[in-house]
Amino acid sequence: MSKSLYSTLEVAEGASQEEIKKSYRRLARKYHPDLNKGKEAEEKFKEINAAYEILNDPQRRAQYDQFGDNMFGGQNFSDFARAQGRGSLDDILSSIFGRGGFKTDFMGGGNYTNMGGFNHFGFAPDLDLQVELQITLQEAVLGAKRRVQLSHDSFEIKIPAGVREGEVLRAKGRGRKQGGMVGDVLLKVHVLEDGVYHQKGDDLYKNFDLPLKTALFGGKVQVETLYKEVTLKIPPNTKNAQKFRLRELGVKNRKTGGLGDLYLLANVILPHTDTLSAPFKQTLQEQLP
Repeated sequence: MSKSLYSTLEVAEGASQEEIKKSYRRLARKYHPDLNKGKEAEEKFKEINAAYEILNDPQRRAQYDQFGDNMFGGQNFSDFARAQGRGSLDDILSSIFGRGGFKTDFMGGGNYTNMGGFNHFGFAPDLDLQVELQITLQEAVLGAKRRVQLSHDSFEIKIPAGVREGEVLRAKGRGRKQGGMVGDVLLKVHVLEDGVYHQKGDDLYKNFDLPLKTALFGGKVQVETLYKEVTLKIPPNTKNAQKFRLRELGVKNRKTGGLGDLYLLANVILPHTDTLSAPFKQTLQEQLP
C-alpha cells in the first residue's frame, strides 16, 4: 500500500516523531517562500506543511498508516495536493482527518500563521495590518511609548531608542482575526523633520548661538542636548559655523549598541551697530581689516 506522505517529508514509514519533525524543519527552511522564490518551491512548501500536519498528529498518522494513499483516492500525495485549489486543500484534509485545528511547531516557533503570508496548506488570508507611525526625532533618538489607536483596537507600543526612518515595528497579535488565526500590526516608522536637530547616520547636528565677544575672546556657553545640558568651552577666534564634537550624544546604533556623536555648529551673533557707542564704532572702523 503506497504511503507517499512519508516520501514527501523524506522519512521512512517507521520514522519517529522527532525524525519527522527534524526532516520537516529542514525542508521548510529549504522551500520557504522567503528564501526560495520559485513556483515549484511554493508548491513543495505547501505539500510538506500539509504532510507534517498529518504525520505530526498521532491520531491522524494512525489513520493514514491504516489506509495510506487510499485516503487521497489512491493518488500520490504530491499529485493530490497540486490538484486542489489554493484555498481548498485545507478544507479537504480537514474533512478527511477531522477538524482539530491545524497548528505547526515550525522551528520551535508555535502557530504558523504569518510566515511570508502562507498558512499550513498554501495561502492564508492576509491578517496583518500595515500602519504608518509618525514620531518625533526626539522619540526616535531616546525611545518612547506611544498609544496606537486603530478602528478595532487600541494598544501601547514601545519605540526603541535608535529606531530609524522606514523601520517596521511589529505589534504581535493586534491585527485582523479570522477563525483561530490572528495577524500582527506592522508599524512603518516615519521620523518627522526637526527644527533644531539634523540626523546623519548615527550622528546629530545642531546649530547654537554664540555671542561675538565669546567667539573673539573665548569663554564658556551652556548648550542643551537631547540627553542633558552641557558646558561648551569656546576657544578664542572661533569662526562662524565652526564645529564642536560631543562624543556619544548622538543616536544609538541598534545593531552595534554604540552611540553616535553630536556636532554643534557655532552661529556667531553679530551685534547691531545701532547698539554700539559712536566711539566704539569709530574704533572698529579704524581697526577692522
